[in-house]
Amino acid sequence: MQRILALTLSTLLLLGLCIPAMGASESADERLARVTRAVKETLELDTEQYTDFRGDVREEALGSVWSLRWSGESASLNIEALEDGTVVSYWRSGDEENPVVPYRYYGAALPSLPKLDPGAAKQSAEAFLARVLDQKTESAALSDPAVRLGSTVCSFSGFLLLNGLPSPLSYSITVRGSDNAVTSFRRDALAVSFLGNIPSASPAVSRDEAAATLKETIGMELRYVTDENDPSRAVLRYVQVTGGERYVDAQTGKLVDPSDDMVYGVNSRGMAEDAEAEVPMAFESAKNALTEVELSGVEKLEGVLDRDALDKLVRAESAYKLDGYTVASANYRVVKDGEAETVLCTLRYASPEDEIGFSRSRTFTLDGRSGAVQSLYSYAPWDKDAASALSAGEAREQASAFFSRFFAHAAEFELRESEDHAADGSPFYGFTFVRKVNGVFFPEDSCSIRVDRTDGAIAGISLCYSEGKTFDAAGGVVSARDALDSWMGSFDVVLAYRAKSKPLSADVPLEAKLIDCGCTRFRTLLLTYALEREGWFAGVDAKTGKLVSTSVRDREIAYGDVSGNWAENEIETLARFGIGYASASFLPAQPMTQWELVALLASVQGMCVDPANASAEERDSAYAAAYRLGALTKDEREDDRALTRGALVRCLIGCTDFAAAAKLSGIYTCSFADRADIPESDLPYAAFAQALGLVRNERYDAAGSVSRAAAAVMLYRVMER
Repeated sequence: MQRILALTLSTLLLLGLCIPAMGASESADERLARVTRAVKETLELDTEQYTDFRGDVREEALGSVWSLRWSGESASLNIEALEDGTVVSYWRSGDEENPVVPYRYYGAALPSLPKLDPGAAKQSAEAFLARVLDQKTESAALSDPAVRLGSTVCSFSGFLLLNGLPSPLSYSITVRGSDNAVTSFRRDALAVSFLGNIPSASPAVSRDEAAATLKETIGMELRYVTDENDPSRAVLRYVQVTGGERYVDAQTGKLVDPSDDMVYGVNSRGMAEDAEAEVPMAFESAKNALTEVELSGVEKLEGVLDRDALDKLVRAESAYKLDGYTVASANYRVVKDGEAETVLCTLRYASPEDEIGFSRSRTFTLDGRSGAVQSLYSYAPWDKDAASALSAGEAREQASAFFSRFFAHAAEFELRESEDHAADGSPFYGFTFVRKVNGVFFPEDSCSIRVDRTDGAIAGISLCYSEGKTFDAAGGVVSARDALDSWMGSFDVVLAYRAKSKPLSADVPLEAKLIDCGCTRFRTLLLTYALEREGWFAGVDAKTGKLVSTSVRDREIAYGDVSGNWAENEIETLARFGIGYASASFLPAQPMTQWELVALLASVQGMCVDPANASAEERDSAYAAAYRLGALTKDEREDDRALTRGALVRCLIGCTDFAAAAKLSGIYTCSFADRADIPESDLPYAAFAQALGLVRNERYDAAGSVSRAAAAVMLYRVMER
């Protein structure tokens, strides 16, 4: 009989929140008993093995979340549930320790093949979900799990369906491979995550009407872009520049976008940009900065200018306004561009601190020989009260005039973007000039100029220009409307529940509780249409009007010559886990060379190549992977050497945890018929090969040749251990 030993309500007491109406007439222990009974009934739990039970409650503004914890001598069970018994999390451990072994990309030994049945695990997960979800409104469509090498569990995750439609409610569930028991589960619960109920799943707006509305939000622009297949060439392409992020309210037909407080999730892009902007360029290559000895050597090179000479050249440009700035540091580094080497100098200037301790800085990257400015970054504090020395229009004229002097090809560029955040306290105005060819922009070539609004100095330069680029002729392009039609064809118009925030009202009791907790808005569900698609497209070819998709290499291994082969099962099983060759043929009867074995082993660490067409660089990388596994050493490399059975066994045992033991001599024996012919140095490996079942023949035949099929089977047996 289970015993209720403790009830912890510390969180409730600290928050001082009221117990919901459901439990207003119940004592705390009665509530705990009721929730526990509901959970046990839902999951059909047998808790007789546990000797201790505890329950706490976390009172949230929208409802209560109970934490139920069972423990015994060697097992434990933790469950979180709502007041009505809805299970929102589940964690089971200890009854059979079976931890997940991570997939080892750079491990020192071969990982094992998973010992589980994905199909049975999926059925177990579906049965569990059928118990814990509200069958009237909730469901989940599980995809087949991706099982990794070394894994002992199958994991599933995704978003719950509400009334058969996608929703923002996420879930995850893990099934143990040894017995298909669910060991963990977590879900978002509508009751404590959203205000209101589930809206009707019947839209008042048709899919076609929503598609037409969404289509009008998308703007396509004709641009030059670099040809993915020929980097020296730029081609004409329509790309999406606006829209695509809006929703259509399925009841009203109105557009809903981010400015209408749609909840998309945490957006940290602005934070990331700000954090990056505060890192001076002087520090971005610190690990490549030269030592004092190396710096002395560089400064002695003919044509490399010292700090004072570079400082003089920079100050000669009055637009930088460096009066009052001093050189704070100068770092030289050597940059290789193919066979050529360039010495760059990062020259950092700093101004004296002001009355509240702020210091402005200017950081130049210069060609160490010519002194030509490669880039400029400046730091200055934001200050809404700082007076502007010039208007945004005057700054634009100043930036344009400077750009014309600074860059010989400035005539090919046109001002495209201006930034004016002076009202927010920004210290800089920003202007972006973009290259224009045949009347069409090529945004990959651009120059960003920043102007300090407090003194009018040129405070930022970032330039990208492609030398020797050829541009397709501008004629013969499809219309923007035709491009938009083609682009829309890549999307599905998906009806789904999506999250939207709403302002809270103190006049509504439940919303008033959220306001007391510090909230001003909270999430609700909204039935909407939106554009979704699988895959990614780069745009629409302006000459053909066809979609341009990125070429993603298919990592799935499939052979056309192993069906019916004696090693078919082993070869195909390895292929399912990405172990094999990036080739349409395995050539199972072909004798295995050292290089072909190395290519096979490299695929275990995620590097799949075609051994017949691999580059020298790919070969070196694959051998490096084999060295890490312990298959062989650098001194043993002989790419084209035909492998013997003895050499193959040595390589495979070297990739296991038995590698060190196999190096011991004089303590091993085996019962192969040709035991007397096995070299003494090979005897430990032969003994392990027999004990592990790698070689199941009567004879070991250490000097015999081995086929690709036989090598695959032996690798399979090692990983099956």
